[in-house]
Amino acid sequence: MQKLGLIQTLSQKLSPQQIQFIKLLQIPTVELNTRIEEELEANPALEEGKEEPEELSDRQDENEEKPDSTEEEISFEDYLHDDFSGYKMQGDGNNPDEEDRDIPLATSTTLNDQLSDQLGFLGLDERQEKIGYQLIGSIENDGYIRRELDAIINDLAFSMNIETDLDELEEILRKIQSFDPPGIAARNLQECLLLQLERKIDHSPEVVLAIEIIEDCFTDFTKKHYDKILKRLNIEDEELLKSAIQLITKLNPKPGGSSGEMVKTQYLIPDFLLSNNNGKLELTLNSRNAPELKISRSYSEMMDTYDKSKKKDKKLRETASFVKQKLDSAKWFIDAIKQRQQTLLNTMRTIINYQYDFFLTGDESKLRPMILKDIATEIQMDISTVSRVANSKSVQTEFGIYPLKYFFSEGIAMESGDDVSSREVKNYLKSIIDEEDKKKPLSDDKLEKLLKQKGYNIARRTVAKYREQLNIPVARLRKEL
Repeated sequence: MQKLGLIQTLSQKLSPQQIQFIKLLQIPTVELNTRIEEELEANPALEEGKEEPEELSDRQDENEEKPDSTEEEISFEDYLHDDFSGYKMQGDGNNPDEEDRDIPLATSTTLNDQLSDQLGFLGLDERQEKIGYQLIGSIENDGYIRRELDAIINDLAFSMNIETDLDELEEILRKIQSFDPPGIAARNLQECLLLQLERKIDHSPEVVLAIEIIEDCFTDFTKKHYDKILKRLNIEDEELLKSAIQLITKLNPKPGGSSGEMVKTQYLIPDFLLSNNNGKLELTLNSRNAPELKISRSYSEMMDTYDKSKKKDKKLRETASFVKQKLDSAKWFIDAIKQRQQTLLNTMRTIINYQYDFFLTGDESKLRPMILKDIATEIQMDISTVSRVANSKSVQTEFGIYPLKYFFSEGIAMESGDDVSSREVKNYLKSIIDEEDKKKPLSDDKLEKLLKQKGYNIARRTVAKYREQLNIPVARLRKEL
């Protein structure tokens, strides 16, 4: 038999206002203006501009007849008398020179766009151009075409009713492989490197040898079997081989990049501006792209009129319900913007306090170990909130623009008992590897011992982890002739 019973549980759910705040918090300043424009278009109760002086509102109220209203089906008292004065982004307007200062905008174009533009200069007929676009569309984010050409031929036949053959497809592919960036549209790493080497204008002995190595000894090259390359190509000049190897290692194995975007011009717009005024650090929130917002006066007056009206039929109630919803939404949005500003400033001020010596000097060795929990505890907010701020925001200092996550690092214990930032350990590790004898590169065990001699109490597996984070290969792959 089924039994009925009552169970009392506690659950935590986010309100619509909290969700809106979280979404606004995690977007960077450069995207905030777009988000505000979207809200302005969607909500007629939200307007751009400064709030009118309060005195004007008072005079208008005096001239209005105030009928008695005993019936009140919907109360708007809290909305009518709430502080709806528009917000003003902090750091905006305080500096008279700010309007004249140019803040660079981030602009970029996708890899597909750039290749399509170059395709237009080939003078192909309409049919060949469609084949070219199909090939460009088959290029993956890192710049390679891994789809079989036979499959692309089938795609053209089914999707565009274009019949072609392997010879024509390879002919157009070779034209695309001449585009920038060098190595684009290769079908494998070997072809990618050859495409880049063949672009070398001088075709010096190093270039000629490098092409031979990639064409005839690619497997031995990837395994660093240089002695086999010497023997197979009958090379007597080891210095020439070394120059050719260095030339190859400087080529780009991912001509499309890892994100699929080719950035022509990229300026990072900082979310915070930090200045050093005679030893005093001054923080402002970059707010150039955020307009002032206010509640629509006409919508507020509409509610006022309805609230004072004696006759409230169904149609009026439906209209009032809609207007009330829009007023709610507008007020929540402005509150979320204000809360976003305050959270950003509180987080950044706390980071500055933790890393004060670094912001004064720009010396990386001054960075202290700092984790998300340190900041969250200080500003009395959840770690996830600090994470959202740190992962998508940056600060402009006199030493350059830094992402906030740059200042977070775990602590490493020293033999003296003090803690140092893991970034300091990584920098020292990199300097050791840079100065090592490349004919006898240091193993992770030896690196661990050298770090411990310096006083860093660190395990070998941590050395390996930091080395990988620095994109430094193992000792075997760092070995040179």
